[in-house]
Amino acid sequence: MFPTALPTPPDLGGSIVVRAPERPDPGYWAGCPSIRYEADRDRFLLTYRERRPRGLDGGAGGGRDRGWRCAVAESTDGVEFRDLWSVERAELDSPSMERFALLRRDGSYLLYLSYVDPADNRWRIDVVRADSPDAFDLATRTPVLTAAGTGTEGVKDPYLLEHDGAVQLFATVSRARAFSPEERAAAHADADIHTTGLTVQPSALAVSPDGLRFTAPAGRGSEVLDVGAGWDAYESRITAVLPDGRGGWLALYDGSADAGGNYEERCGLAVSTDLRDWRRLDEDGPWLGVRYADVVAARGSWYLYYEQTRADGAHELRVAVLDEFAGLRP
Repeated sequence: MFPTALPTPPDLGGSIVVRAPERPDPGYWAGCPSIRYEADRDRFLLTYRERRPRGLDGGAGGGRDRGWRCAVAESTDGVEFRDLWSVERAELDSPSMERFALLRRDGSYLLYLSYVDPADNRWRIDVVRADSPDAFDLATRTPVLTAAGTGTEGVKDPYLLEHDGAVQLFATVSRARAFSPEERAAAHADADIHTTGLTVQPSALAVSPDGLRFTAPAGRGSEVLDVGAGWDAYESRITAVLPDGRGGWLALYDGSADAGGNYEERCGLAVSTDLRDWRRLDEDGPWLGVRYADVVAARGSWYLYYEQTRADGAHELRVAVLDEFAGLRP
């Protein structure tokens, strides 16, 4: 049975900047956080992305614009981070990168890379394995999910959850549909179908026994959170999943009403009893005015990381340390 009550949103007034943008101007972002806490080592591991304005230094395919750098960073307090490893998009020969995600499993670290495939301009996810989070070798990366393999127009922004001995990977997919010749030509011409409005972006689920080889039904069969009917009618991107304290699950997801909100999504809440059938808690509007929210319990508190738009139009990465989150104690 799904709960129906919408929890009180957290007060983010005391949040702290973790990463500031490169410049205080629109199009410069620091964000896309994904967080892990290692209790046995008492440390936080963060992945994040830096972005520059579209078209800077030669256009979407020719300069260091859009998602140009991603990093893995370490912290002892969850606030002050130092970079352990980083990659620039030129190393992937890619027009852009977006959210990465980290998982520690069977004595190794798995880093999931979300980037535009230079072969077809469609988003894809790869994985690379290392013994420590500062030792990833891009030459050893292997495909996880691609547009062709999933029967979609692209797949991106992974979130990893270990449950029942398996790895559950939630990702945003661009739903395949019949395109006219003109639409087909425009869909990936700018290496980001999300900005075109030509299809919607729901969340899908793939499952793996080891975090390396994932399986999922092709096309709409893998979708678990469809787009909504209002403020989230264009995108519903799951960014975090946690137990709800009643034997079910709570998800944070990013939503936008149309392609015009692609850069300014907001956060909603959804619930599930099985990780596959998700229901929104509120159809009327977002729960929080942030995007790419991820949350982890550590040291008796919740640490909520998110990307937020500033008054100058840039985006920054922030953390809020909370005693309670969505009605749950850590």
